[in-house]
Amino acid sequence: MGGYLAKPKSGSGPGVLVIQEIFGVNKVMRDICDSWAAQGYVALSPDIFWRQEEGVDITDQSQDEWNQAFALYKGFDQAKGIDDLKVSLAFLRATAGCTGKVGVTGYCLGGFLTYMMMCHSDAEAGAAYYGVGIDGKLDDAKGLQNPTILHIAEKDGFVPPDTQKKIRDGLKDNPHVTVHGYANDDHAFCRVGGQHYNEASCKLANGRTLDLFKKALA
Repeated sequence: MGGYLAKPKSGSGPGVLVIQEIFGVNKVMRDICDSWAAQGYVALSPDIFWRQEEGVDITDQSQDEWNQAFALYKGFDQAKGIDDLKVSLAFLRATAGCTGKVGVTGYCLGGFLTYMMMCHSDAEAGAAYYGVGIDGKLDDAKGLQNPTILHIAEKDGFVPPDTQKKIRDGLKDNPHVTVHGYANDDHAFCRVGGQHYNEASCKLANGRTLDLFKKALA
């Protein structure tokens, strides 16, 4: 399994596992890793589609790419993917320069997998962006023991209002989970260059994630 690794200029810092969208470890994911590295973190985005096709690197700019992305999404083995992410988490902890503490963040499919990693791994903190499918795995939250943020786009076409309510209601009694809603935003409001990108909302969400990781990974 490959991936993209970015390190801070200092050479050391806490780790951030960046889980891809359905477009592979593309420029958006690499730029996110570079941004974390610029803020003092060792960032790794693993190639979770490697079991189907290695090195997927596509965009959201054409219908053909969307078709390819959805085909990969449908063919993704969730259980094996989570196993791969646990291996990636261990690899990042052991990477030269990583302090050993690691936060997990991800987008869309990666947002869902971030939630699942917080339920089924020992990652110190998590921040999931517009995860799709969390409503079907609310029982897994019994294993969620470390601080986790869910960034929910309230106009998300893939996560309608009733689903959002189910997520909020299902997690409201878990003291480790904080849900932030973004009232005017659609899915992928943090995908730079995407149709629904909102710079202000993304900056707000990223600031909340950074604040969490500063505290949890110190």
